[in-house]
Amino acid sequence: MQQFQDTARGIALTRAAEAMLRSLGGEEVTLLFPMSSLPDEPSAQLGLADPGVDQVTIAPVIVRNLHREMNANRWQLEFLMPGSAVRSVMDSRHFTAADEFFESALGITYEGHLLRIQHFETEFFAGTAYLYRVTAGE
Repeated sequence: MQQFQDTARGIALTRAAEAMLRSLGGEEVTLLFPMSSLPDEPSAQLGLADPGVDQVTIAPVIVRNLHREMNANRWQLEFLMPGSAVRSVMDSRHFTAADEFFESALGITYEGHLLRIQHFETEFFAGTAYLYRVTAGE
């Protein structure tokens, strides 16, 4: 579990990474999280009510299509997300580490598809997380 440690150089690279992703035509993706509270109804207490999902948008994001394996017909994508955008969402949802943030997500919606998060990596410079590589697929 990595904690954030901001330095002047790290903050500068974080801003540069976001600018680069934006200039490369960064898109917008939505992460889905389970709702944290259920309605106060008997059906909810019995597990009969769907608690729903909370949608969180992250932008700018670069989406890369990964090569498919010979036997797999599944769609697999890599999402490059700026550290500043992810950190902003993490702060608003009271997460302190990226691993618990991405592991608690139900998935990513992109172009009408719900993709399951398979793996993520954090790129650090000068102790600051400046870029997240998230791999997701069907």
